[in-house]
Amino acid sequence: MIMGERMTNMITRRDFLRSTMLAATGMCLGGGAAFAAANKGRGRPNVVVIVSDDQGYADSSCYDHPKEVHTPNIDRLADEGVRLTNGYASAYVCAPTRAGLLTGRYQQRFGFYTASDSRTGMPVSEVTLADLLKKQGYATGVFGKWHLGLEPEYRPLRRGFDEFYGFLGHGAHDYFKLEITTEHNSIYRNDKPINDTGYLTNNLAREAVSFIARHSKRPFFLYLPFNAVHWPLQALQEHIERFNTGDPNRDIYLAMLTCMDEAIGRVLEALKRTGVDDNTLIIFFSDNGGARKNHANNGVLREFKQTVYEGGIRVPFIVRWPGRLPKGTVCDEPVISLDVMPTICAAVGAELPGDRFYDGKNMLPALRGQTDAPLHEALFWDDGADQWAVRAGKWKLLNFKGSLEIYDLHADISEKNNLKEQNPQVVERLQRTYTDWKKQMAPQISKAKRERQPSGASARQKNRKKR
Repeated sequence: MIMGERMTNMITRRDFLRSTMLAATGMCLGGGAAFAAANKGRGRPNVVVIVSDDQGYADSSCYDHPKEVHTPNIDRLADEGVRLTNGYASAYVCAPTRAGLLTGRYQQRFGFYTASDSRTGMPVSEVTLADLLKKQGYATGVFGKWHLGLEPEYRPLRRGFDEFYGFLGHGAHDYFKLEITTEHNSIYRNDKPINDTGYLTNNLAREAVSFIARHSKRPFFLYLPFNAVHWPLQALQEHIERFNTGDPNRDIYLAMLTCMDEAIGRVLEALKRTGVDDNTLIIFFSDNGGARKNHANNGVLREFKQTVYEGGIRVPFIVRWPGRLPKGTVCDEPVISLDVMPTICAAVGAELPGDRFYDGKNMLPALRGQTDAPLHEALFWDDGADQWAVRAGKWKLLNFKGSLEIYDLHADISEKNNLKEQNPQVVERLQRTYTDWKKQMAPQISKAKRERQPSGASARQKNRKKR
């Protein structure tokens, strides 16, 4: 474990770690007597997972950031929790990351490689985090962007959630036009499209706050996947007027970011107002790197969304759990969004199903600085086409549209110096690591679906019958 900035908090953390060793042991193991002993008197924690959409790595003011960025509520999460500097999304676009998040497994294991696979739907054979928490007696709600299937069997209420407010399709949803349109682009409440008004980011906060108020007397799982700050660039005028960067589009993006940050603040205040704040685990991250189209800022990272360079996959990532995790610390351990599900299951004492392999790991020991070995031997990304990457320790090998490149991320976070010629043995080793991993993955579900469909006139006739 690389300690980095955490050394500044070492004395406080040493005392903290001594007092929480029993709790850590129970949570690493999952459920059982150790978990019960560690949580005596507190009850099972509530869980809040907040996902931003296409947010730049430098577009949180608790990270290195340009002067125009101010996100006090995201900063509050970091001040009261652990900020990760090597936090990754499991894909460089939206939908695959969401599939990996809710299953704790590389989404490629079940053929979910790209955003287009969301039109096919996440296989119903996959067990979601909401499925597991619902069995534990949790109230479960999702408010925002779903992006994991359009047809009824793939929708939230059939994937473990009790409540849903949001939209089913991709992130480019209008923020102001919230009336019923097409079936897949309408705003839904549970299983029914509805007419609504207002600004979508504020509406998602409204629904999340209502969910907290209605379920504060029992454990709950709140999944809040904002579509902010995804294109289209649309914001409230009162927010736009706060910025004057010289780039009108950047000003709108920052206004959208400000509104989302304020929405997060309303959620935090609702937790405090209902008396459940101290017993709530919050995880925040972006679903992929910042988008160039949106005028996001990825700081020192190379490139943007839709690439396997760091700017496409390394994201703001924060975990806050009062009394269970140290405050205001920094963790440099590489983690990935797949780790969210096993971490939450460890925290609540829920066992992961034994009939499948889980790629995610319980982050809690790493967040406490209690690990001597890496949490992951390697991390992988693959779009099923012309981009893939593997990171092991300081080394990252990637294939970008036929170009094989390797970087020392400890010395070169900006991926400027391709060390392929100087390190042929490392390249060979990581290629084998990636190849061995790739053999375990499934074919892409959307391609398999197309291959099963008849062609020509018979296909057109079949489609007409469906309509």
